[in-house]
Amino acid sequence: MVTTLSGSAKRAAQHAAQVDVAIIGAGPAGLTAGYLLTKAGLSVAIIEKDEHYVGGISRTVEHEGYRFDIGGHRFFSKSQQVVDLWNEILPDDFIQRPRMSRIYYEGKFYSYPLRAFEALWNLGIVRSTLCMVSFAKAKAFPNTAVKSFEDWTVNQFGHKLYSIFFKTYTEKVWGMPCDEMSADWAAQRIKGLSLWSAVVDGLKRSLGLNKRPNDGMQTKTLLETFRYPRLGPGMMWDAARDKIHATGKGEVLMGQSLKQLASDGQGGWRMTTNGADGERVITARHAISSAPMRELAARLHPLPATSLNAKELRYRDFLTVALKIRSDDLFPDNWIYIHDSKVKVGRIQNFRSWSPEMVPDDSVACVGLEYFCFEGDGLWSMADQDLIDLAAHELAILGLVSAEQVIGGAVVRQEKAYPVYDEDYAAHVAAMRTELEAAHPSLHLVGRNGMHRYNNQDHAMMTAMLTVENILAGERVYDVWCVNEDAEYHEAGDEGAERVLRTERRAVSEDQAAALASVREVPGRISAEKSRDAA
Repeated sequence: MVTTLSGSAKRAAQHAAQVDVAIIGAGPAGLTAGYLLTKAGLSVAIIEKDEHYVGGISRTVEHEGYRFDIGGHRFFSKSQQVVDLWNEILPDDFIQRPRMSRIYYEGKFYSYPLRAFEALWNLGIVRSTLCMVSFAKAKAFPNTAVKSFEDWTVNQFGHKLYSIFFKTYTEKVWGMPCDEMSADWAAQRIKGLSLWSAVVDGLKRSLGLNKRPNDGMQTKTLLETFRYPRLGPGMMWDAARDKIHATGKGEVLMGQSLKQLASDGQGGWRMTTNGADGERVITARHAISSAPMRELAARLHPLPATSLNAKELRYRDFLTVALKIRSDDLFPDNWIYIHDSKVKVGRIQNFRSWSPEMVPDDSVACVGLEYFCFEGDGLWSMADQDLIDLAAHELAILGLVSAEQVIGGAVVRQEKAYPVYDEDYAAHVAAMRTELEAAHPSLHLVGRNGMHRYNNQDHAMMTAMLTVENILAGERVYDVWCVNEDAEYHEAGDEGAERVLRTERRAVSEDQAAALASVREVPGRISAEKSRDAA
């Protein structure tokens, strides 16, 4: 009997490959894993659904010679191991940049962190007085039934300061009202910050009395400079891709989306992908996934019992409208936070301040207006030109530039930029993780979306670095999920400074612990139980 293959089956057979490790996603985690595995002599195939760019959310998009960073990525880590890997992949192209960010409110800039005299001057005597009266009232008559972000923040700072510096921006970013966000997140996010200590620190800095690093800021210290690839973060991941190819042990397949990841019944994997040239089939002993857990579960075969849990995981999406403006740079900051309810934009990046080489024309300013949204909502679904017009109009509303000065623009959409931490997410993630680890020890989840954790770039890399060590050892000797949930939100202190991490399996090194401790908190909604308790 002669078996005749269909056209699609023939094309899949022609595109078949066998490797040691198949990797889903060419972001920081996927490319870090691919680089280290090929360096160790293993063969890898990495699939990336984007047709042009590697790097995931850390990619750099180019449009007519202008380069756009998607969200702003400082290259800082407390782990020397991560820093060394950056230097190994991109040894000659880092520049040191000053860090500056401010808050923009009603036509005025406010230093971040606070400078007391400047803030009082900008707010004016009447409003400053109202802020202090509101603060005094909150302290004299605190809300004793605190359940929301709004409750907690008003108790700490008074309603007036809360409405100016917390409410608008927070709601833009997370897409939910502050009175529906859990107070637990506020307590973590603004941990250790009090109005009186901020004013005292601000007065000292305004008077030049602080001599310690970072102007003596004692709470939530921030980096004053950072390293950055001269052509944007995508430069790092382009170099990683090229080094993987150069080993002859790996390839990065662009424009390939995951169709199915099927267990072969013997501990290995058969991965099927879709691309412009048809289907590809990749067989491998191990699979590494940095794809969103929700998407991975839907494409696994056999379908995991926890696929229903995965369907409940939610994400916040993000888009950047990059505008070219016939003008000098509008402001010296790397980015500014927009605390103004008259506009939808939440943050504005100034790409020349990240690196002068990002903007090729000295007479043109290039800024990126960032909008936080949900995939499929009104903002996400707008035509590119309508978004460019909206961004130009909002710059004019803010008084930063006239719309006539805008000479061009481009739109970059980033789906699933932020995993959402609602009241049930942790249980859903734990259920899926437990099932997959028990049923498929050769399947490894890494990175921000792969683990549904809102982490930093260096943490995503470290999950991949530890996963590679597990694969090379032939067993899960490191628990890549062991992350310090109480880590500081801001990047603070010196590289290699943090040394503590709890672990269930083999103890990670102090250096690995430093990177794993960089996870960031995100808000969850008030749980029904908390609402009942408060009532």
